[in-house]
Amino acid sequence: MKILLDTHILIWALTNNLFLSDKAKEIILNADNEIYYSIVSLWEVEIKHISNPKNLTISSKVVANVAELSGYNLLSLNPLSIYKLQELKRPDSAPRHKDPFDKILICQAITENMILLTHDHLILDYNLSNILFV
Repeated sequence: MKILLDTHILIWALTNNLFLSDKAKEIILNADNEIYYSIVSLWEVEIKHISNPKNLTISSKVVANVAELSGYNLLSLNPLSIYKLQELKRPDSAPRHKDPFDKILICQAITENMILLTHDHLILDYNLSNILFV
């Protein structure tokens, strides 16, 4: 199975953070799964690292290097994923989800036939079968 890690899950996996659930670890460590991280996550990390390095001490370059050493695959951004944003819908009753990085990660998972592994409960409101909350 092809698994796309959202940015939090990616950082937690690479830093062995206690927030990473046992279920997420099991999925990531399963040799039958292909683990991917997105160029979008690197972009998000770098923006947040530059704007508040005390809050996010790890840079995108470090994330990319450790992800590569961990055997994760880098997913580039396909224009089809960008076009898919127009179709991404949430129920009107759902809390607002403003994170543009999450939205493009969802669209990447859809267009690349991947499962998005996330810990963000707001993503669940998209009610898509390719989202796995861990």
